[in-house]
Amino acid sequence: MNQTLLLIDDDVKLNSLLTDYLHKFGFSVHAETHPEQGLKYISLKNPDLVILDVMLPGMDGFEVCRQIRKNFDTPVIMLTARGEVTDRIVGLEIGADDYIPKPFEPRELVARIQTVLRRGHSKNLARQITAGSLQIDLDKQSISIDNNPIELTTAEFEILKYLASNSGKILNRDQIMDRLRGIEWDAFNRSVDVLVSRLRQKLKDDPKQPKYIKTVWGSGYLFIGENE
Repeated sequence: MNQTLLLIDDDVKLNSLLTDYLHKFGFSVHAETHPEQGLKYISLKNPDLVILDVMLPGMDGFEVCRQIRKNFDTPVIMLTARGEVTDRIVGLEIGADDYIPKPFEPRELVARIQTVLRRGHSKNLARQITAGSLQIDLDKQSISIDNNPIELTTAEFEILKYLASNSGKILNRDQIMDRLRGIEWDAFNRSVDVLVSRLRQKLKDDPKQPKYIKTVWGSGYLFIGENE
């Protein structure tokens, strides 16, 4: 069965062009021009991924992403003409899995879509990673602490899985971003730090006295479990 993408953008012409282009790569695409209709479609059809524009009528894409994250773990790629680093950070902070500024090459969007979907459906030979009270289920793409489920976005789960799978090894930001997105990142991009900060909040992991993720200043991050 083809994977279903939801495109939320008020540019009707762009929607039509992207729908036709993405069909060539085997995707089933549904487009909406209004955010409320897009949210309704997600609740009814549960698409595999959402492509979301920031500049929308009535509700901007950041708020739409917040609404999605309240109820769904559907991967979100944000499209916008606003390509500043601060906007990309805001997108990641509210739960977007990727962020691509307009104008963009359609083939690049396809590559981003494939990367995010592959991340969400990747399998690992080890079924579960346990670190004290933290359990990471790699097949179900879920985690829990003391058997209490914790909701993570796809990017948050992947960064935790990568760190935990390399427990005791310092991973720098370039390695982490290469794992997450497979592309080169500007050295000044704070995306990794944003994701780790958000992940720590959900794990209730104090960076000053970490139980799971330790910052190694000048080097990167180290997964330590609970037994440092």
